[in-house]
Amino acid sequence: MTAARPEVLIVGAGVSGLTTAVRLAEAGMRVRVRALRRPEQSTSAAAGAIWDPIYAHHPLVLSWSARSYQVFRDLAGAGRPEVRLVPGMEASRKRIPSPGWAHDLPGFRECAAAELPGGFASGWRYTAPIIDMPPYLAYLERRLGAAGGVVELGRVRSLDEDLGPVVVNCTGIGARELVPDPEVEPIRGQLVAVRNPGVREFFAEHTEELEEMTYLLPQGDVLLLGGSADKGQDDPEPDLEVAAGIVRRCAGIVPAIATAEVLGHRTGVRPQRPEIRLEHERLGGRDVVHNYGHSGAGVSLSWGCADRVLELLRDLT
Repeated sequence: MTAARPEVLIVGAGVSGLTTAVRLAEAGMRVRVRALRRPEQSTSAAAGAIWDPIYAHHPLVLSWSARSYQVFRDLAGAGRPEVRLVPGMEASRKRIPSPGWAHDLPGFRECAAAELPGGFASGWRYTAPIIDMPPYLAYLERRLGAAGGVVELGRVRSLDEDLGPVVVNCTGIGARELVPDPEVEPIRGQLVAVRNPGVREFFAEHTEELEEMTYLLPQGDVLLLGGSADKGQDDPEPDLEVAAGIVRRCAGIVPAIATAEVLGHRTGVRPQRPEIRLEHERLGGRDVVHNYGHSGAGVSLSWGCADRVLELLRDLT
């Protein structure tokens, strides 16, 4: 990059794109975000967004997720209402050891057998950030604006377009067509929002890969119930049969959920990839940094990945 500080164009206004934009703008770069849809219409807005590093693959996942945990902890400590630090339990239907990454988290301990819900064989407790995504995305956009960055609506059909000298590709599932990258696979996720019947701790079923699972994420008066993982599906419309199954499974953990008022449904398409793509390449005479393929861990990795994008761009000077 030249001394004139060329503008960085970030393609994508989900949590990865906005977080990266904030990180770059606050580091003194001129930043513009372009996306087909507003942040509140992105897949990120539908996320349950509990911090959990396991549903993405890359050698640096644990360090990136640790950095994001630190940022979310600091935001909660500063009183940001969009971020809560919530104690709770992660449990597996198999008898397995607790993952090493959990041991350093606040409040970690192994669960006694009597604490586990029926059908679960092992579990552990810790405190995790839970992020209320629609207002959190709005907060990121305000923070970007305060740093001089802007969000604009527009379609980018190809990275070969005249997009400027520096582009950061944060298009998530859109990278499948934009790059194009056939390794990106859509996995539709679905949540049900109900009026919280008094749940104050999270519950998350531990699975090795994204699949049908049970989780309860309290966000004040709202309780988010999950979840599903329909591979190859990119239809954003909620499936009411899937929703009924989610409520049924969650009521097996907290019986009061069976009669809780349903407030709405959320669906989003996760960008599954065998490994996160976070790298620089020269393309059509410009510098492109790719930051996509986070699967179900985009929020959990957002700040760590944004740091890495900043490092790659600084290396260009």
